[in-house]
Amino acid sequence: MKESTRNIIMVCLFFVSLALIGIGIYTDEHTAVLNKAINVCMECIGIG
Repeated sequence: MKESTRNIIMVCLFFVSLALIGIGIYTDEHTAVLNKAINVCMECIGIG
């Protein structure tokens, strides 16, 4: 694959990922992810 094509694909993927992160923040999904991470950590430690 040519380097210019690879760079274009990388830039497109970067902007798509930024858009998806923005959508996730807008729809308040970051709190759900944080709650799930806390639950997993508590289960691994054995507290919860």
